[in-house]
Amino acid sequence: MRLRSVELEIPDVAPAAEFLERLWGLVPAGSAGATRFFRGAGDHPYILSLTKAAAPAVAAVTFAGSLEELAKVGRPDRSFDVPGGGQGFEVRGPEGQVYRFITDSAVERLNDKAKPIQLTHAVINSTDVEASERYAVEKLGFKVSDRTAHMRFIRCNRKHHALAYAKSEFASLNHIAFEMHDMDAVMRGIGRLRDAGHEPVWGPGRHGPGNNVFGYFIAPYGGIVEYTAEVSEVDENYKVGTPEDWKWSPGRIDHWGISKKDTVKTTAAEKVLRFRA
Repeated sequence: MRLRSVELEIPDVAPAAEFLERLWGLVPAGSAGATRFFRGAGDHPYILSLTKAAAPAVAAVTFAGSLEELAKVGRPDRSFDVPGGGQGFEVRGPEGQVYRFITDSAVERLNDKAKPIQLTHAVINSTDVEASERYAVEKLGFKVSDRTAHMRFIRCNRKHHALAYAKSEFASLNHIAFEMHDMDAVMRGIGRLRDAGHEPVWGPGRHGPGNNVFGYFIAPYGGIVEYTAEVSEVDENYKVGTPEDWKWSPGRIDHWGISKKDTVKTTAAEKVLRFRA
Protein backbone atom coordinates (compact mmCIF):
# COMPACT_ATOMS: atom_id res chain seq x y z
CA MET A 1 0.00 0.00 0.00
CA ARG A 2 1.23 3.52 -0.71
CA LEU A 3 -0.06 7.07 -0.60
CA ARG A 4 -1.02 8.00 -4.15
CA SER A 5 -2.72 11.41 -4.33
CA VAL A 6 -4.77 14.13 -2.71
CA GLU A 7 -7.99 15.30 -4.37
CA LEU A 8 -8.72 19.01 -3.89
CA GLU A 9 -11.66 21.24 -4.80
CA ILE A 10 -11.02 24.95 -5.31
CA PRO A 11 -12.93 27.89 -6.84
CA ASP A 12 -10.15 29.14 -9.15
CA VAL A 13 -8.15 26.36 -10.78
CA ALA A 14 -6.11 28.40 -13.30
CA PRO A 15 -3.72 30.25 -10.92
CA ALA A 16 -3.31 27.11 -8.82
CA ALA A 17 -2.40 25.09 -11.92
CA GLU A 18 0.07 27.75 -13.05
CA PHE A 19 1.78 27.69 -9.64
CA LEU A 20 1.95 23.90 -9.54
CA GLU A 21 3.34 23.60 -13.06
CA ARG A 22 5.59 26.66 -13.44
CA LEU A 23 7.02 26.88 -9.92
CA TRP A 24 6.28 23.78 -7.86
CA GLY A 25 7.39 21.41 -10.61
CA LEU A 26 4.40 19.16 -11.26
CA VAL A 27 3.50 17.90 -14.73
CA PRO A 28 -0.01 18.01 -16.29
CA ALA A 29 -1.50 14.52 -16.43
CA GLY A 30 -4.78 15.15 -18.23
CA SER A 31 -8.28 16.20 -17.27
CA ALA A 32 -11.78 14.79 -16.81
CA GLY A 33 -14.69 17.21 -16.75
CA ALA A 34 -13.94 19.98 -14.25
CA THR A 35 -10.91 18.12 -12.83
CA ARG A 36 -7.26 18.60 -13.75
CA PHE A 37 -4.60 16.06 -12.80
CA PHE A 38 -0.89 16.53 -12.07
CA ARG A 39 1.88 13.98 -11.76
CA GLY A 40 5.40 13.99 -10.38
CA ALA A 41 8.58 12.36 -11.67
CA GLY A 42 7.72 9.01 -10.05
CA ASP A 43 5.57 6.18 -11.38
CA HIS A 44 2.15 7.30 -10.10
CA PRO A 45 -0.21 8.28 -12.96
CA TYR A 46 -0.99 11.42 -10.94
CA ILE A 47 -0.43 12.72 -7.40
CA LEU A 48 -2.74 15.73 -7.15
CA SER A 49 -6.10 16.65 -8.62
CA LEU A 50 -7.84 20.03 -8.73
CA THR A 51 -11.57 20.23 -9.33
CA LYS A 52 -13.39 23.51 -9.86
CA ALA A 53 -15.95 23.99 -7.09
CA ALA A 54 -17.82 26.79 -5.34
CA ALA A 55 -15.77 26.48 -2.15
CA PRO A 56 -12.38 24.97 -1.28
CA ALA A 57 -12.46 21.46 0.15
CA VAL A 58 -10.64 18.13 0.31
CA ALA A 59 -12.51 15.47 -1.65
CA ALA A 60 -10.23 12.59 -0.60
CA VAL A 61 -6.78 11.38 0.39
CA THR A 62 -6.05 8.46 -1.91
CA PHE A 63 -4.03 5.28 -1.35
CA ALA A 64 -3.13 2.73 -4.02
CA GLY A 65 -2.47 -0.96 -3.61
CA SER A 66 -3.08 -4.42 -4.96
CA LEU A 67 -6.53 -6.02 -4.81
CA GLU A 68 -5.21 -8.16 -1.96
CA GLU A 69 -4.11 -5.09 -0.02
CA LEU A 70 -7.37 -3.26 -0.66
CA ALA A 71 -9.36 -6.29 0.53
CA LYS A 72 -7.97 -5.75 4.03
CA VAL A 73 -9.80 -2.41 4.18
CA GLY A 74 -12.91 -2.86 2.00
CA ARG A 75 -14.32 -4.12 -1.28
CA PRO A 76 -14.01 -2.20 -4.57
CA ASP A 77 -17.45 -0.98 -5.58
CA ARG A 78 -16.78 1.51 -8.37
CA SER A 79 -14.45 2.59 -11.17
CA PHE A 80 -12.67 5.92 -10.99
CA ASP A 81 -12.29 8.15 -14.05
CA VAL A 82 -8.72 9.19 -13.28
CA PRO A 83 -5.34 8.74 -15.00
CA GLY A 84 -4.42 5.09 -14.69
CA GLY A 85 -8.04 4.14 -14.02
CA GLY A 86 -8.71 1.54 -11.39
CA GLN A 87 -11.32 -0.02 -9.16
CA GLY A 88 -11.76 1.13 -5.60
CA PHE A 89 -13.89 2.54 -2.81
CA GLU A 90 -14.07 5.35 -0.26
CA VAL A 91 -14.37 5.24 3.53
CA ARG A 92 -15.05 8.10 5.92
CA GLY A 93 -13.08 8.74 9.12
CA PRO A 94 -14.40 9.91 12.50
CA GLU A 95 -14.33 13.62 11.56
CA GLY A 96 -15.47 13.31 7.97
CA GLN A 97 -12.04 12.59 6.52
CA VAL A 98 -12.47 10.78 3.20
CA TYR A 99 -9.94 8.08 2.35
CA ARG A 100 -10.02 6.61 -1.15
CA PHE A 101 -8.47 3.24 -1.96
CA ILE A 102 -7.80 2.29 -5.57
CA THR A 103 -6.00 -0.47 -7.43
CA ASP A 104 -2.41 0.52 -8.13
CA SER A 105 -1.09 1.32 -11.59
CA ALA A 106 2.18 2.77 -12.81
CA VAL A 107 3.58 4.96 -15.59
CA GLU A 108 7.12 5.56 -16.80
CA ARG A 109 9.25 7.64 -14.46
CA LEU A 110 10.60 11.01 -15.55
CA ASN A 111 14.34 11.70 -15.47
CA ASP A 112 14.20 15.09 -13.77
CA LYS A 113 15.70 15.41 -10.28
CA ALA A 114 14.36 18.95 -9.87
CA LYS A 115 10.73 17.80 -9.88
CA PRO A 116 8.80 16.30 -6.96
CA ILE A 117 8.79 12.51 -7.19
CA GLN A 118 5.55 11.70 -5.39
CA LEU A 119 3.60 12.50 -2.25
CA THR A 120 5.28 11.19 0.88
CA HIS A 121 2.62 12.17 3.42
CA ALA A 122 -0.51 14.18 4.13
CA VAL A 123 -1.04 15.75 7.54
CA ILE A 124 -4.60 16.17 8.75
CA ASN A 125 -5.78 18.52 11.48
CA SER A 126 -7.97 16.73 14.00
CA THR A 127 -9.92 17.73 17.08
CA ASP A 128 -9.34 14.19 18.42
CA VAL A 129 -6.01 12.73 17.33
CA GLU A 130 -6.53 9.66 19.52
CA ALA A 131 -9.77 8.78 17.69
CA SER A 132 -8.14 9.47 14.31
CA GLU A 133 -5.21 7.23 15.23
CA ARG A 134 -7.51 4.41 16.32
CA TYR A 135 -9.44 4.63 13.07
CA ALA A 136 -6.26 4.50 10.97
CA VAL A 137 -4.96 1.48 12.88
CA GLU A 138 -8.16 -0.49 13.46
CA LYS A 139 -10.09 0.30 10.28
CA LEU A 140 -7.38 1.03 7.71
CA GLY A 141 -4.78 -1.43 9.01
CA PHE A 142 -2.01 1.17 9.27
CA LYS A 143 0.66 1.31 12.01
CA VAL A 144 1.78 3.99 14.46
CA SER A 145 5.38 5.19 14.11
CA ASP A 146 5.57 8.03 16.65
CA ARG A 147 3.50 10.11 19.02
CA THR A 148 4.42 13.65 20.07
CA ALA A 149 2.59 16.07 22.31
CA HIS A 150 0.67 17.41 19.30
CA MET A 151 0.84 14.78 16.55
CA ARG A 152 0.40 11.12 15.65
CA PHE A 153 2.50 9.68 12.81
CA ILE A 154 1.01 6.75 10.87
CA ARG A 155 2.59 4.52 8.21
CA CYS A 156 1.21 2.16 5.58
CA ASN A 157 4.58 0.78 4.41
CA ARG A 158 8.24 1.24 5.40
CA LYS A 159 8.13 5.03 5.07
CA HIS A 160 7.95 6.58 8.56
CA HIS A 161 4.57 8.16 7.88
CA ALA A 162 2.06 8.46 5.07
CA LEU A 163 -0.46 10.17 7.34
CA ALA A 164 -0.12 12.29 10.43
CA TYR A 165 -2.78 13.83 12.65
CA ALA A 166 -2.17 17.20 14.27
CA LYS A 167 -4.15 18.48 17.26
CA SER A 168 -6.36 21.38 16.23
CA GLU A 169 -9.61 23.16 16.99
CA PHE A 170 -10.92 22.18 13.55
CA ALA A 171 -10.69 19.22 11.17
CA SER A 172 -8.98 20.05 7.88
CA LEU A 173 -5.98 19.37 5.69
CA ASN A 174 -2.85 20.64 7.43
CA HIS A 175 -0.45 20.16 4.50
CA ILE A 176 0.70 17.92 1.65
CA ALA A 177 4.35 16.85 1.47
CA PHE A 178 6.04 16.32 -1.90
CA GLU A 179 9.09 14.08 -1.89
CA MET A 180 12.15 15.48 -3.65
CA HIS A 181 15.19 13.58 -4.93
CA ASP A 182 17.47 14.67 -2.09
CA MET A 183 18.26 17.50 0.30
CA ASP A 184 19.90 19.53 -2.47
CA ALA A 185 16.68 19.35 -4.51
CA VAL A 186 14.72 20.61 -1.49
CA MET A 187 17.05 23.56 -1.04
CA ARG A 188 17.04 24.38 -4.75
CA GLY A 189 13.23 24.22 -4.69
CA ILE A 190 13.11 26.66 -1.79
CA GLY A 191 15.43 28.98 -3.71
CA ARG A 192 13.33 28.73 -6.86
CA LEU A 193 10.19 29.70 -4.94
CA ARG A 194 12.01 32.59 -3.23
CA ASP A 195 13.25 33.88 -6.59
CA ALA A 196 9.60 33.99 -7.68
CA GLY A 197 8.56 35.97 -4.60
CA HIS A 198 7.27 33.11 -2.42
CA GLU A 199 8.90 33.05 1.01
CA PRO A 200 8.72 29.82 3.04
CA VAL A 201 6.46 29.94 6.09
CA TRP A 202 8.66 27.33 7.77
CA GLY A 203 12.10 26.06 6.92
CA PRO A 204 14.51 24.99 5.78
CA GLY A 205 14.98 22.56 8.64
CA ARG A 206 15.05 18.90 9.65
CA HIS A 207 12.12 17.33 11.49
CA GLY A 208 12.25 15.13 14.58
CA PRO A 209 9.86 12.23 13.78
CA GLY A 210 10.73 11.02 10.29
CA ASN A 211 14.05 12.92 10.28
CA ASN A 212 13.13 14.54 6.95
CA VAL A 213 14.37 17.90 5.69
CA PHE A 214 11.63 20.39 4.84
CA GLY A 215 10.49 23.70 3.44
CA TYR A 216 6.84 24.83 3.66
CA PHE A 217 4.96 27.29 1.45
CA ILE A 218 1.38 28.54 1.14
CA ALA A 219 -0.02 27.78 -2.30
CA PRO A 220 -2.22 30.32 -4.15
CA TYR A 221 -5.36 28.31 -3.32
CA GLY A 222 -4.63 28.68 0.41
CA GLY A 223 -3.31 25.21 1.24
CA ILE A 224 0.15 24.44 2.62
CA VAL A 225 2.63 22.45 0.52
CA GLU A 226 5.96 21.03 1.61
CA TYR A 227 9.15 20.06 -0.18
CA THR A 228 10.77 17.19 1.72
CA ALA A 229 13.43 14.50 1.38
CA GLU A 230 15.21 11.80 3.37
CA VAL A 231 12.11 10.55 5.20
CA SER A 232 13.19 7.66 7.45
CA GLU A 233 12.27 4.08 6.64
CA VAL A 234 11.34 1.83 9.56
CA ASP A 235 10.55 -1.84 10.11
CA GLU A 236 8.56 -3.91 12.58
CA ASN A 237 11.31 -3.50 15.18
CA TYR A 238 10.94 0.29 15.25
CA LYS A 239 10.20 1.54 18.76
CA VAL A 240 7.16 3.83 18.77
CA GLY A 241 8.29 7.19 20.08
CA THR A 242 6.47 9.00 22.89
CA PRO A 243 6.06 12.72 23.63
CA GLU A 244 8.97 12.40 26.06
CA ASP A 245 11.21 11.29 23.19
CA TRP A 246 10.39 14.36 21.09
CA LYS A 247 11.05 17.46 23.15
CA TRP A 248 13.06 20.40 21.83
CA SER A 249 15.17 22.72 23.92
CA PRO A 250 13.81 26.29 24.30
CA GLY A 251 13.80 28.22 21.03
CA ARG A 252 14.33 25.13 18.86
CA ILE A 253 11.63 23.60 16.62
CA ASP A 254 13.73 21.23 14.50
CA HIS A 255 16.99 19.27 14.64
CA TRP A 256 19.08 22.01 13.09
CA GLY A 257 17.74 24.82 15.25
CA ILE A 258 17.75 27.38 12.43
CA SER A 259 14.17 27.26 11.12
CA LYS A 260 11.54 29.87 11.88
CA LYS A 261 7.79 29.31 11.53
CA ASP A 262 5.20 31.93 10.61
CA THR A 263 2.51 30.57 12.93
CA VAL A 264 -0.06 33.24 12.02
CA LYS A 265 0.06 32.46 8.29
CA THR A 266 0.21 28.69 8.70
CA THR A 267 -2.72 28.61 11.14
CA ALA A 268 -4.83 30.68 8.75
CA ALA A 269 -3.90 28.43 5.82
CA GLU A 270 -4.74 25.25 7.75
CA LYS A 271 -8.36 26.41 8.08
CA VAL A 272 -8.95 26.66 4.34
CA LEU A 273 -9.26 23.05 3.20
CA ARG A 274 -11.92 21.21 5.19
CA PHE A 275 -13.11 17.77 4.09
CA ARG A 276 -16.13 17.89 1.81
CA ALA A 277 -19.36 17.15 3.69
